[in-house]
Amino acid sequence: MRIALFVAPLLFIAPAFAAAEDTSPSAVGAQAQLGQVDFPVSCTPAAQQQFNRAVAILHSFWYEEAIKAFGAVTETDPDCAMGGWGVAMSYWTPLWSPPTEATLKAGSAAVRKAQAIGAKTDRERDYIEAIATFYRDYDKLDHRTRSAAYQQVMEQLSMRYPEDREAAIFYALALDATALPSDKTYTNQKKAAAILEKIFAEQPNHPGAAHYLIHSYDSAPLAEHGLPAAICYAKIAPSVPHALHMPSHIFTRLGQWQDSIRSNRAASEAGQTYAAQQFGEGVAWAESLHAMDYLAYAYLQLAQDREAKKVLDQIIAFRKVAPEAPSAAYALAAVPARYAVERRDWPQAAALSLPALAFPWDKYPWTSAMIAFSRALGAARTGDFGGAQAEIDRLGSARDAASQKDKYWADQIEVQRQAAAAILAHVRGKDEEALTDMQSAAKLEATMDKHPVTPSPVVPMRELLGDLLLEMNQPTQALSEYEQSLTKDPNRFRSVYGAAKAAERAGDAAKAKAYYQQLAALGSNADGDRPELTEAKAYLQR
Repeated sequence: MRIALFVAPLLFIAPAFAAAEDTSPSAVGAQAQLGQVDFPVSCTPAAQQQFNRAVAILHSFWYEEAIKAFGAVTETDPDCAMGGWGVAMSYWTPLWSPPTEATLKAGSAAVRKAQAIGAKTDRERDYIEAIATFYRDYDKLDHRTRSAAYQQVMEQLSMRYPEDREAAIFYALALDATALPSDKTYTNQKKAAAILEKIFAEQPNHPGAAHYLIHSYDSAPLAEHGLPAAICYAKIAPSVPHALHMPSHIFTRLGQWQDSIRSNRAASEAGQTYAAQQFGEGVAWAESLHAMDYLAYAYLQLAQDREAKKVLDQIIAFRKVAPEAPSAAYALAAVPARYAVERRDWPQAAALSLPALAFPWDKYPWTSAMIAFSRALGAARTGDFGGAQAEIDRLGSARDAASQKDKYWADQIEVQRQAAAAILAHVRGKDEEALTDMQSAAKLEATMDKHPVTPSPVVPMRELLGDLLLEMNQPTQALSEYEQSLTKDPNRFRSVYGAAKAAERAGDAAKAKAYYQQLAALGSNADGDRPELTEAKAYLQR
């Protein structure tokens, strides 16, 4: 399917990271279209209406506004304990990064407040105790252990109240939150999707059902299933920023670059407007940066380099970020790295540096690692062997630092270290060593999926392996690697070009023509000077 998405102007709001409940006026107007939620609780009629609205906002991950909305519930009905439950739920961002200590304290305080008010029914008590499970002993137990415990409690709750669709939806979200990035069977995601599909059929205007289906299908083998939910979600909650960005997760998986551009261009522009209103000029909104990462990536796949450069220039111009979130950290490093590496501008890659803005880079060692990786590739390709080795050493140190906190990111950095070492070995004439290192990098990357904070790694390892094999005059093997890479990342400009070149050298004229035609189609509206497109045109004119 190729479905174009019309995206209205929007605000792209970041998750909440405040240390205390926000009592400022809500940015969600009374006429906002949020979707339909029916979550009956034992509160006053006025509070019940507010509660349904607050849950709809929560289902769309508009965490800051959800905190305000649930706070309004408790103001309307001070005896509504479920208002406190909602505040506690809004301080947890299950599919992004673990909450900070300040956020955990705020969420835990909200749980205690709900418990002090007292639930009026067993069902409400079970909901409150479920989120209490996540916050309990947060100073002693790690995030994953507490998330898994919450998932188990929510499973029991959904079984206890089989007619409660909200219980099933929140259980499905918990399954997605605890899915292992190394699980290539996608067990949790498939289980969550099976639950959500049934509810989505019953309640086609439910924001949570549509939203979490997209997340459940946000992987290469499952992405096609997520397209209907993606399109519907944008229509269900058109007033919600995240609802209008989320389709691009599926578009990216399917290589639908123009659709992704439409979604993320609106998101990034409106997010910058919002940031200027809230914080002043020169401040980047974290989730706007997230959209800009997706936007720059899509532009580069269509060889629209000038448009990608505009995104990069905006990134470089920022002087502060609010909040200092992992999604912001990734985008700030990834956009400049992508712009150099995707275009194979090796001198620019060798000279990369992190954007000059106030940011706690040391909290996110994988950000500086992306820059070191790109610099290593650039240095190796421009003959600076010593500089390349220094960057490879930095990657080893970053891997060690990350391994103390997060194995996933440590492994991601190790993938980059091995790949950079492979390229350095190759340019030094040590091809056997280079091939071993690059195959190892590709194999390790294949054990993991990408993180939700990004559309892709800086460059897929199988694509780099294909490049290496092609340079080693092994076009048949290179073609196989490019084609494997394209099954995971369809319509990637560099992989399509590599497949065309490899097929041409291997003497497979039919495949070469097909891939060069695909490349020409990708670059039909190119605004940059890509020599690959010149090659494609020359081949097709023969």
